[in-house]
Amino acid sequence: MAGHSHAKNIMHRKGKSDAIRSKIFSKLAREITVAAKMGQPDPAFNPRLRLAIANARAQSMPKDNIERAVKKAAGGDAENYDEIRYEGYGPGGVAVIVEALTDNRNRTASNVRSYFSKNGGALGETGSVGFMFDRVGEITYPAKAGSEDKVMEAAIEAGADDVESDEDGHYIYTSFESMAEVAAALEAVLGEAESVKAIWKPQNSTPIDAEKGATLMKLLNTLEEDDDVQNVYSNFDMSDEDAAKLAG
Repeated sequence: MAGHSHAKNIMHRKGKSDAIRSKIFSKLAREITVAAKMGQPDPAFNPRLRLAIANARAQSMPKDNIERAVKKAAGGDAENYDEIRYEGYGPGGVAVIVEALTDNRNRTASNVRSYFSKNGGALGETGSVGFMFDRVGEITYPAKAGSEDKVMEAAIEAGADDVESDEDGHYIYTSFESMAEVAAALEAVLGEAESVKAIWKPQNSTPIDAEKGATLMKLLNTLEEDDDVQNVYSNFDMSDEDAAKLAG
């Protein structure tokens, strides 16, 4: 198990909450509605719904909003959303995976394709970059949850596979299958997590300079601002110097 900082490699994640704060509740509500519609509307019997509600609470989503999203599915008046994954390449050959929940496949596909083409990238076929990523569980804790050593020890005891810590928080990775079990074990020691979710974690990174990095950030941010897009993943790696240029 390796504990190391990954701040420079997920720069767009750090600004994500500010960039799409106005949209984040609607994205969370959509995931809750879809989860409730696909399984039972009771989180006690629906693991996906349980995770969706926990993540919404971690983002301070009001209880009324959460209940409304669940009732929307239970009432049968919710839109039918399709789960779609898009894959492609951004500037500098960086691999990008986009997860969407949409009620109009044509609209979303057209939008995503245009975002790639306008920002130095190209949308590929499904599977064109997916093999470069692993489907794993990610459990996030704020920095105040404990020291790097404390979180590392708790993660090892809980059966996690990897931990990455920086000044903003701790990111604990597990196999997809053991995500819920590890999250429960961690909660007993560290308290409730900020988020527990399945993600696409890159196996290797693609180096990128500040110039291409600026265009890539524009692509990633544009994708995340789209109402139909739930999550965006990429495998870029940038030097501290270039990251500082962009941040400045």
